[in-house]
Amino acid sequence: MIVDSLMTTKVVTVHLDDKLTKLQEIFINTRFHHVLVAENGRLRGVITDRDFFKAVSPYIGTPAETTHDTATINKKAHQIMSRNPVTIKAGSNIREAVSLIYQHGVTCLPILNDEDKIAGILTWRDVFRGLEARYNKPAAPEQRD
Repeated sequence: MIVDSLMTTKVVTVHLDDKLTKLQEIFINTRFHHVLVAENGRLRGVITDRDFFKAVSPYIGTPAETTHDTATINKKAHQIMSRNPVTIKAGSNIREAVSLIYQHGVTCLPILNDEDKIAGILTWRDVFRGLEARYNKPAAPEQRD
């Protein structure tokens, strides 16, 4: 099985200088947990929802919000992204992808095409969804002679 068969091709990207308010919209209004930071179609970093929530004050939008709290949501994507993310090439074997996820302790692998541009993303959820589909298929009916 190759990564292309399990990866998500609908990838959400932001630019290096996008404010975290844009990420807030994405994480609140979609079911995405990973956003790729890109410049001219090239991957520059990854931001997970956990990265976002660690970087932003929990007091944003509450009566207790201070100017310091507001400053956290005005940070830029490049300030909180994970740089030099672990990636894999389109067409790679899923076993290699699983090994990379496990070895590096990451929750996603951006998939790059031959021109090193973003082709998709593979998350641990995609891997489990693929395994579930593969191993929970109904048994083939027995053939009778």
